[in-house]
Amino acid sequence: MDRRELAGFLRSRRERITPADVGLPAGPRRRTPGLRREEVAQLAFISTEYYTRLEQARGPRPSREVLAGLTRALRLSDAERAHLHYLAGAPPAPPPGPSREVRPSVLDLLRRLPNAAALVLSATYEVIAHNDLAAALLEDFSALPRHERNFLRRTFLDSPAGERQWYSRSGMEIFGRTAARHLRAAAARYPDDPEVATVVNDLLTGSAEFARLWDAYDLSAEPAPHKTFRHPLIGPITLNCDVLDITDRDQRVVIYTADPGSPAERALRLLSVIGTQRMDVPG
Repeated sequence: MDRRELAGFLRSRRERITPADVGLPAGPRRRTPGLRREEVAQLAFISTEYYTRLEQARGPRPSREVLAGLTRALRLSDAERAHLHYLAGAPPAPPPGPSREVRPSVLDLLRRLPNAAALVLSATYEVIAHNDLAAALLEDFSALPRHERNFLRRTFLDSPAGERQWYSRSGMEIFGRTAARHLRAAAARYPDDPEVATVVNDLLTGSAEFARLWDAYDLSAEPAPHKTFRHPLIGPITLNCDVLDITDRDQRVVIYTADPGSPAERALRLLSVIGTQRMDVPG
């Protein structure tokens, strides 16, 4: 436990929070920037004397319950919470499961990419956000029950043979190896999360192809800058594929674009007009 660093960190986090941030009146004679020590103690459900000793580098090692209370009271981010735990000599427990909350700035990014198909994947490959062109290229995931929005389930489990093969054969192999590597890492990060375990079990028992890729233990990085899609109306479309990691949320933004003036660019323009209509289905 680093008492001096812990004291400085608590004081710095306390001073940045205004009473209005936590629903407290400012009062006419407030001299302290941010919250008072007694206010933090009240919000964290600990005694003022105990919190004061922590800020004076004289306190005993706080329990995990106390650290959880301080995290809530001081409105710490995930990174700040982890730092608090390390300073207190109590490494944080792993998060209970993958985050499904997409930052507003990332959602705005999807909207600002009208000429690109973009989506956000959780650590288990659940599609948790996508733009209109991604729905036209792949599928309108918002119209599906949550259980069916998983990209891996839609690729390896839910489609009859030959009906929904988004990728070319070679693309499926590369995508499967990459997905198996990422999913294995997610299973290690969230060992107690039932949803992660269910996704892994469903894929291993329902897809011999995915089970083969999983058992290969291929953990090497394999960039795939291009993906060829097999669209039922447009035919094959080869697109650039770029992935942005949102590390603090354990999420990935996948962006598919076409080279200017290419047949793929014309195909994407056509898809933006067609949208999610299925003109190959009899009315």
